[in-house]
Amino acid sequence: MFMLAFGKMNFRRWYGLRRERSVERQTYLSVLPLTKKIRVYMTPLAVLFFAASFVTANFTLYAFAEEKGLGTITGTVKAKKAKFLKDTIAYIENVPNAFEPPKEHALIDQKNMTFIPRVLPILKGTTVDFLNSDLVQHNVYSPDAVADNFNLGTWLKGETRPFTFNKLGIASIRCNVHVDMLAYVLVLQNPYFARVNIDGSFSIPGVPEGKYTIKLWSERLKAQDHHVEIKAGASTTVEFDLK
Repeated sequence: MFMLAFGKMNFRRWYGLRRERSVERQTYLSVLPLTKKIRVYMTPLAVLFFAASFVTANFTLYAFAEEKGLGTITGTVKAKKAKFLKDTIAYIENVPNAFEPPKEHALIDQKNMTFIPRVLPILKGTTVDFLNSDLVQHNVYSPDAVADNFNLGTWLKGETRPFTFNKLGIASIRCNVHVDMLAYVLVLQNPYFARVNIDGSFSIPGVPEGKYTIKLWSERLKAQDHHVEIKAGASTTVEFDLK
């Protein structure tokens, strides 16, 4: 009797569980077509949503650029020898705005008895870190008033000493331990400058609308200044001849 009652009880549990699973399966099958329909309708809607967002973002950026009135200066520099193009800097002489110097420091390294880079253009107020990467001691000083005639002293490999350039002009950088070492820091009024490439090309993007004077700086040669007018969304081309 006990085995019979136990068997009936197990049968009822098994039958009840099977009915529950059957109901769940029927419910899933009935909902499945609806889910597919939702997916079918939602997919195009999602595509349209993201496409609209992309177009809106691009339109906003374009409108912002137009509102700001930014243009580009592209130029070429000619010289009798390509070596004279090295370390040549193109820059706008003056832009009627106040510019905050970058928080990040610029760097001039002393490596293999050489200042690297030899020519460094910076915005007024920028701090330059002078690093010694040689095994010998180096000194850094400038005899120019632009750099307050600073002398940072002498230090060993791995050490860095900073100086902030707060005056406009060109500062020569020297080492009194090694008299052949020489570099230049160009302290400029605005951030619109560029280093000339070895092929003579350069580009200064993001320039506000207006009339400006474009200059070249070269250690040995000179070039005539150019007067240009920058228009929003346009590229202005200039050509220099180093002599």
